[in-house]
Amino acid sequence: MKAPLTIKEYVEGILNKDISVLARAITLAESNKAEHQEISKQVIEKILPHTGNSVRIGITGVPGVGKSTFIEIFGQVLIENKHRVAVLAVDPSSTLSKGSILGDKTRMEKLSSTGDVFIRPSPSGGSLGGVARKTRESILLCEAAGFDYILIETVGVGQSETEVHNLTDFFLLLMLAGAGDELQGIKRGIMEMADGIAITKADGTNADKAKAARVEYSNALHLFPPTESGWIPEVKTCSSTQNTGIEEVYAMIEKYIRHTKAKHYFTQKRQEQSLFWFESLVQEKIREHFFSNAAFIKRYQQAKAKISNNQTTIPLAISAVFKE
Repeated sequence: MKAPLTIKEYVEGILNKDISVLARAITLAESNKAEHQEISKQVIEKILPHTGNSVRIGITGVPGVGKSTFIEIFGQVLIENKHRVAVLAVDPSSTLSKGSILGDKTRMEKLSSTGDVFIRPSPSGGSLGGVARKTRESILLCEAAGFDYILIETVGVGQSETEVHNLTDFFLLLMLAGAGDELQGIKRGIMEMADGIAITKADGTNADKAKAARVEYSNALHLFPPTESGWIPEVKTCSSTQNTGIEEVYAMIEKYIRHTKAKHYFTQKRQEQSLFWFESLVQEKIREHFFSNAAFIKRYQQAKAKISNNQTTIPLAISAVFKE
C-alpha cells in the first residue's frame, strides 16, 4: 500500500506533470470519504490558478457509434498537432452491483501507450447524463497537470446529456448513417446542444449513406434557433478505421474555439458553467442536510407510506414532510 501524500506533495506532483500523482489525486476527488474530500478540496484550491487553459470537448453518441475508436484516432491527431490529451472516459455503472466495466483503457491501446496522453476510466455511478459525479474536479486536475485538450466520453445511453454540455466548451455528437431513420430518434434537445456532428463509419458501402446523412443533419440543424454565440453547427463525415475526416473534425473544433473567443462567448460560457455547478452542489448539500436528519427521514418515510396507500394527497404529504 502506498504511503499517503501530503497536500504539498499532491500539488507539486500535479504541477510537475507526474501522472501517478495526478491519478491518485483524481481517486481522492472521486472518493466519498470525508477525510479524502477535505484533502481533495485543499489540493484543488491550490492548483486552481493553473487551470482553465484547455479546450474541453464532450463526446457523446448512441452505443455502437464508435466513441472509443473515434477518440483513439482523434487523440492521435491532437498529439500530432502538439497537444497534450487527457481522456476522461465514463463507463456505465451497474444499477444493481454498482460495478462498471472500465475497459476504455484497453480499447484505446495505441493511444494509452502515447507519452502525452492520460486516460482515466471512471464509473458513472448512475449519474444523470452518464457523467461521473466528480468529473469537473478531474478536469481541473488534468488542466493543472498541463493537459490542454480534455476529452470527456459519456455513456451515451439516451439519458439527458445536459451535464456534459455544462462541463465542456465544445459538444460533439457522433452519429451513424444507414441505421434506418437518419435521425435515429435522437432527442431534439441533444441535437440543439451539439456544436458539431460527426457521422462515423463513413467508409466502404456506407460512404454514400454518410454523405446523404450529412446533408440531412445539416438541414435539420438549420431549423434550430440561432445559437447565443452566433456559431452555426457543422456536420462532418469520418472513418476511424480508414483515418479519414478526423483532421476535418479537429479543424471544426479549432474554428469554433477561435469564433467563440473572438465573440467573448468562450469566457462567458465558462462563467455560466461555474455558476451551474455551484448551484448543483448547493442543491446536493441541501439534500444531504435533510437526509442526515432523523426526524425528517421519519416524516419522509411516513409520507411515502401514506401516498402508497392512497391516504393523502401529494401536496399534503409535502407539507407534512417539511413542517417545522
